[in-house]
Amino acid sequence: MRTAELLPIDGVLPALLTRLRAGTRVVLQAPPGAGKTTRVPLAVLAAGLVGSGRIVMLEPRRLAARAAAGYMARLLGEGVGETVGYRIRLDSRVGPDTRIEIVTEGVLTRMLQDDPSLEGIGMVIFDEFHERSIHADTALAFALQAQSLLRPDLRLLVMSATLDTAAVAAVLEGAPVVRSEGYAFDVETIHLDRRIDGRIESAVAARTLLAHERHDGDILVFLPGAAEIRRTAELLEAAALPAHTDVRRLFGDLPQDEQDRAIAPSPPGGRKIVLATSIAETSLTIEGVRVVVDSGLMRVPRFSPRTGMTRLETVRVSRAAADQRRGRAGRLGPGVCYRMWTEADHGALLEHRPPEILEADLAPLALQLAAWGVERPQELRWIDEPPAAAYAQARELLRELDALDRSGGLTDHGRDMSRLAAHPRIAHMLLRSRALGCAGVAADIAALLAERDILRAHDGAADPDIRLRLPLLRQDAPPPHGHVIDRAALYRARREARHWRQRLHVRGTDGGTDECAAMLLAFAYPDRIAQQRGARGRFVLRSGIAAELDAANPLAGHELIVVAELGGSGRTTRVFLASAIDRDRVERYFESQIDAVTDVEYDIDADAVRAAHVRRLGAIVLDEQPARDVAPATIRHAVLDGVRRAGLDVLPWTDAVRDLRARLSFLHVLDPATWPDVSDAALTATLDVWLAPWIDGSTRTRVLRRIDIGRALLGVAGSSARTELDRLAPTHLEVPSGSRVAIDYSDPTAPVLPVRLQEMFGAADTPRIGGGLVPLTLHLLSPARRPVQVTRDLASFWRTTYFDVRKDLRGRYPKHHWPDDPLQAEPTRRTRPRNG
Repeated sequence: MRTAELLPIDGVLPALLTRLRAGTRVVLQAPPGAGKTTRVPLAVLAAGLVGSGRIVMLEPRRLAARAAAGYMARLLGEGVGETVGYRIRLDSRVGPDTRIEIVTEGVLTRMLQDDPSLEGIGMVIFDEFHERSIHADTALAFALQAQSLLRPDLRLLVMSATLDTAAVAAVLEGAPVVRSEGYAFDVETIHLDRRIDGRIESAVAARTLLAHERHDGDILVFLPGAAEIRRTAELLEAAALPAHTDVRRLFGDLPQDEQDRAIAPSPPGGRKIVLATSIAETSLTIEGVRVVVDSGLMRVPRFSPRTGMTRLETVRVSRAAADQRRGRAGRLGPGVCYRMWTEADHGALLEHRPPEILEADLAPLALQLAAWGVERPQELRWIDEPPAAAYAQARELLRELDALDRSGGLTDHGRDMSRLAAHPRIAHMLLRSRALGCAGVAADIAALLAERDILRAHDGAADPDIRLRLPLLRQDAPPPHGHVIDRAALYRARREARHWRQRLHVRGTDGGTDECAAMLLAFAYPDRIAQQRGARGRFVLRSGIAAELDAANPLAGHELIVVAELGGSGRTTRVFLASAIDRDRVERYFESQIDAVTDVEYDIDADAVRAAHVRRLGAIVLDEQPARDVAPATIRHAVLDGVRRAGLDVLPWTDAVRDLRARLSFLHVLDPATWPDVSDAALTATLDVWLAPWIDGSTRTRVLRRIDIGRALLGVAGSSARTELDRLAPTHLEVPSGSRVAIDYSDPTAPVLPVRLQEMFGAADTPRIGGGLVPLTLHLLSPARRPVQVTRDLASFWRTTYFDVRKDLRGRYPKHHWPDDPLQAEPTRRTRPRNG
């Protein structure tokens, strides 16, 4: 990879232009907080590099896109929408003379889908690429393929301050890297002496007040989310700040005018404290900031393949993000950054946050790739390839949503879904709503699902019935008893609902009744139709996941519900948003997905086979009737599956059969080519061979108890097994006293003969089995059958160790006969020999 030398900001633009003239792919890196990006597109445009083509600049966040467009327009002395404009969701300001368009991620992907050649566009700039959102990764993969196949003249510029430039340059096939040292001022960094106990808001508010007292200039405070911002603002406002200090909030869901006030300069003589999420890490320039207070926390979306849900989690920032935040204090002059963690904890931070593509819900990506004409992600160039398991699950969901056909190809319905700027679940619901005459209700539900809940309970979780929320969305009405309305969420949801009503051409109050709600949810979440099973409030989802809701809630009494939001941990998840649904509607609208099968299962506890004709939707059983016409082979298969799952211990082992198995194990060790392996692993793997012929194929009880396991095992050994088994591995051995002593085969490598020492008098050699090849391990016992010696060499024992053992035994058992010459002595089972 070729890398340009480190350049000051004034030298970057000429170097960048040189690189872009020489090739069509360049990576630009500048230091955190340098404020470098907004002048670059103007410089490239002024150089005439892209001719008459437009420049499209990707900004990950809507607020940053508007701010960047406004800043560049002011540099030109124009308004936004003239030379410089922007396109974001629900808002667009471009005109016929616009040459630079600042767009957000979904907009760029849509532009590529609509026109892969990007006709009329000379350059695409990916700004703040270090955030590695799944949309940015996808748009870059599409742009690279479009450049390779359709537009070799299209220029691609990837920019960031804390980017892993080697990985990006590699996917750009060795693109050069231009680096700038920028004009950032020194920033003093102050860590905590010890970790914070309790909630972060109190500690952040206290440190912010301290910073306000010690330092001049505005203060930028980073917090993980809107709730923490609200609580911190309340603490600061209660602290009686000076009259000339304003506390302003900044996060993505705020109305635009409040966002603009947060980033606007303070009035002369005034100061501001801006409480912001990670939205303020990059791209935005908040005028007047000299101090940063960093909580070290951020919210990130995490997708769980188990639940199919994406939920926000609070996590530690990466070191790269911490550097970005720290750099905000050094744009205008020397600054200071207070970090709400210790220096030791800083070393434990991840270098970079994992790319979203490795953790996100891949259903939108899978739909985008299908619309692009790609089935396998490997057909495109990725910095990090989508995980195979999550991608396969995403495609399965698209099949359930009718976006993909059985062969995996995009359906016409799927193509229509891809044109909507919505998650595939929501897009499917919106499109299907038209045939039901419920488009207005679908628009309202889409808005509710896009926002955090508009209802909050005074105590505990809000009532999960989505139908309680629909009237509140359309008119001002009192909330249900015990609840309050989140006005900010309601405002955003109403705006979203208006957008979808316009897209679906719904007029006024038309668009169906709230009775449509359950069916519409089922269209969006077909995998989360749930059936009550067991106690009231206990449900199992179509996907097999267990879920529960408060037994006192009216929804808990319904046979079927459909769940829009669930969460929690452990084996059972909690229902947060749902609606009751009629069985008739489920059977009517999901008829093609209902399977009619014959279920045959072996009930281990009852030792019986249960067979039934079942109609089911995934894990949901709609009908079940006993089956009496099941093929014997199917029954055998079910029994064998049950044994595999439960383990061999469910078989009717007797002591005799265990002994037989031990003898066979000994012979397998002796001659593995002739005698079968009867270990647990081998028997489990060969159930079809040795056990299946003994299962009679009926649904009667005592299925396994009827089987002679010993005969089944001997059947594997062959027709001559019984004769050879008794010869090579006898159950008993006659010892010199005439006793028949059982041989212990527990250790197949060393069978044991436990025998009283006196019964072996006169035996010169160790007894052998296995055709004389294997000496038995003798456990020589006292008259009380306690071990006194273990040997596999009896002759050596008589010559040496016996005399020490004899001395001890004579003391303990004086009435017994302990001869001087054991080889000449008469073996006995008595205290003394008959002639003694």
